[in-house]
Amino acid sequence: MSSLYVLIPLGLGLLALAIWAFFWAVGSGQFDDLDTPGWSVLIDDDPPPASKADTLPPAHPPDPESPR
Repeated sequence: MSSLYVLIPLGLGLLALAIWAFFWAVGSGQFDDLDTPGWSVLIDDDPPPASKADTLPPAHPPDPESPR
């Protein structure tokens, strides 16, 4: 019976802490966008790796005096 004098206030304190944490999370915007983080895993925005042909200079630079 004496343990209830400790457990009931402890439980009420934890409940109050959980309610405060929930309202803090809502107020700070933690629940504003729930869909985008899930989709960001599926969207692959990485550029393809550059090949050697893309990084090498041209074999013959264009002649500046040639007509176009």
